[in-house]
Amino acid sequence: PPPLLFLSSPRVACAAAEPPLRWEPRCRQQLRHLQDGARIAARLPPRLEGRWVSTGCEVRPGPEFLTRSYLFYANRLFKAYQFYYWDPSCRDPSYSLVIKGKLRLRQASWITRGATEADYHLHKVGIVFHSQRAMQEVASWINQTSGEGCSGFLPPGRTWAPGALYELLSAKTERDCTAALGFAMHELSLVRVEKHYQPLLQPQQSGSRLVEELYLGDIHTEWVERLHYRPTGYQRPMQSAVHHVHPCPACGIIYRADEHHPPILPVRAQLPMQLSGSWVSTHCEVRPAVLFLTRYFIFHGNNHTWEGYYYHYSDPLCKQPTFTIYASGHYTQGIPSSKVRGGTELAFKVTQARVTPMDQVTVMMLNSSEPGSCGLTSSWSAGAEQDITPTNGCLALGIKLPHTEYELFKTEQDTKDRSLLYIGERPTDGSSPDSPDKRPTSYQAPLVQCAGASEEFSNYVSLKYLAEKDTNGNEALKPLPVAFLLFIALLFLRWD
Repeated sequence: PPPLLFLSSPRVACAAAEPPLRWEPRCRQQLRHLQDGARIAARLPPRLEGRWVSTGCEVRPGPEFLTRSYLFYANRLFKAYQFYYWDPSCRDPSYSLVIKGKLRLRQASWITRGATEADYHLHKVGIVFHSQRAMQEVASWINQTSGEGCSGFLPPGRTWAPGALYELLSAKTERDCTAALGFAMHELSLVRVEKHYQPLLQPQQSGSRLVEELYLGDIHTEWVERLHYRPTGYQRPMQSAVHHVHPCPACGIIYRADEHHPPILPVRAQLPMQLSGSWVSTHCEVRPAVLFLTRYFIFHGNNHTWEGYYYHYSDPLCKQPTFTIYASGHYTQGIPSSKVRGGTELAFKVTQARVTPMDQVTVMMLNSSEPGSCGLTSSWSAGAEQDITPTNGCLALGIKLPHTEYELFKTEQDTKDRSLLYIGERPTDGSSPDSPDKRPTSYQAPLVQCAGASEEFSNYVSLKYLAEKDTNGNEALKPLPVAFLLFIALLFLRWD
């Protein structure tokens, strides 16, 4: 999300609902679509057999630009390709990794609802360089930072040999020279597969097409933490090579690639940064430390003000709301990022915020907060919004007002010509990018534009959560599982 320290804080392990809003119909329709969890099926444990590919150029913290192609066999073995690039369009390859190993699915995760935990063992990791520059750069990293067994990985002055495969890791010889690359496959320790159906768009066709998405564990935003971080969130999903969203120009290119022939993705037009209008989540989003949420933003380009609604939930389908946060403020004129090509740097200031608790757990937590630290003391009730600006935020939710954050934005068009907005990835440790040196170098899941600048706030509508009905036929919020409530309680006990 734009600023807001609390949005990725491990202290907030819950979810949200909506006050009366001025909604543009397409934005309302998109959020209702997200609440319809029946459209998505997630099997536990998941079936992984087959090939999964990136659907475009991915950005990891650093920044690193890459595409991925992972093949899982029925006997638990896997072969994974990671293709790295110099550029954010994934057209100038640097080097490729070929990774072989074995994966064993374990039990359902007790931390990240809907995920399956897994153990993996790497057998081999090889690297193929695609230029002399890439070879020299990687060799210098390894020679400088690796132990005695890797110091002579590549002798100085070694000439690049196109197609040559060099061994970085071997389980047999117990050699491992991957640390210098910041390489780890801990993403395989958290797995989720979702299935849904994509409507056929051609006028002469009816019905739908199966789409399967593979969510693997997130990559820590701090380089030094990557080697031992165990994921609790997800990174950008891969899609089944057979059952993917159409059209997907990148899918076939990545599917046919190997370590000697890295994928070169099609040229994509660079879009100018046009924030004005309304933007909404494309799916139920997951954050590290058990956060499920959807987001809705309105940017007013004429006076550089913004508004954001963050709908938090306790489940991976975003059907069980816990609380909503409304925030507003202003933002600076953007400048091109010197660190992440294609990105735009902005600073956001949060000056106002309101909170609406939507379940009794959140109500109890807010009512037991320190007097004067979060709205009116002991006055919270489910479904009732309260302004937390007079108390300079809400200590229990980690919200501080006023608050400035340094952000990274990017806009793109997808294959359906929809405008997408990428906002900087939240720090994995729950801290805030409250200084320029903490500015993100990677992105969250994209938002889709649901209204242009001229369509903002066309009408007032109250969007209610789609909830189960009680015995009297009234909509009722589902209670949270006891185990999850205990987990939330443990988190609260660990607060500073």
